Amino acid sequence: MSKVFSRISRRRALRSAAVGVVALGLLLWWLLPLGEDPPSGTIVFSTGTARGVYQEYGERLRTELAEDMPGLKVELLSSAGSQENVQRVATGKADFTFAAADAVAAYQLRHGSGAGRLRGVARLYDDYVHLIVRRGSDVKSVADLRHKRVAIGPPDSGVRLIADRVLKAAGIDPRKDITPVADGIDIGPDRLRRGKIDAFFWSGGLPTKGLLTLARKSAFTFVPIDAGLVAKLHSDGEEARYYRATNIPESAYPKVQHGAQVPTIAVSNVLMTRTDVDPRLTEWVTRTVIKSRDGIGAHVHSAQLVDLRTAIYTDPLPLQEGARRYYRSMKP
Repeated sequence: MSKVFSRISRRRALRSAAVGVVALGLLLWWLLPLGEDPPSGTIVFSTGTARGVYQEYGERLRTELAEDMPGLKVELLSSAGSQENVQRVATGKADFTFAAADAVAAYQLRHGSGAGRLRGVARLYDDYVHLIVRRGSDVKSVADLRHKRVAIGPPDSGVRLIADRVLKAAGIDPRKDITPVADGIDIGPDRLRRGKIDAFFWSGGLPTKGLLTLARKSAFTFVPIDAGLVAKLHSDGEEARYYRATNIPESAYPKVQHGAQVPTIAVSNVLMTRTDVDPRLTEWVTRTVIKSRDGIGAHVHSAQLVDLRTAIYTDPLPLQEGARRYYRSMKP
């Protein structure tokens, strides 16, 4: 009888081992394509401003790419934001970048150089428009910004693009009715704290570390951007259709919001490249972006929102061939 049990135990052990080998094989296939040497060389990745989500995401993604492709050197370029990022990739000054969908559409509609070569890699997360003032400010709505000193972001940033549109929707001329300042998330929070500006716009993922840092140093509050303004924005050209009414959830900045949501506007972000970038490289980059979601997301909250099921929706850009290959390989 003991021999029978011994044979059964060995059979079960072999079966378990076989299952383990299959599971390991599937895991390796998910992480790295078997039998294929990783791409090598040098690529340029345009990120964003200091203290912004683009920059931190780019830095952590570079680390993940180095693990999967040790022979690939990734050079990071800081930038003013989405508008500059789109132009850099379109004109070949960078190979990959992050950009908000409205900035991509604006570049396409004005037929910017190389616009036809732009392609999507993955839809990432949504940017939320933040309008920040000091606690106790008399600014309670966008319309109250008239005659105020307002930071609307650097000229080539996505912040500038959306801030100008929000102001116009509220009946404010950004050039005449306010004192416009080109501060970004890198210096805007400190200048607000010191009273050098009255308000500043920021568009970024939740939460943005620059604002978390400000919350520890100074009392500030968010100005709501109501759904009525979003409706007016939608009449402001084709690219405005990428804006949607939403709320900054109460958990984003708990020390500031005190359990309250803030009405605002959101726009999706895409990871993008060009048609002439090696599709095999793009396929590997896409794989790394998807599989590193949780690792990067532990530090960059927005990265937790990257989802394989929605990553393919890179509108207004069609998918680059390498990204398409990856998503097809992941179909059940």
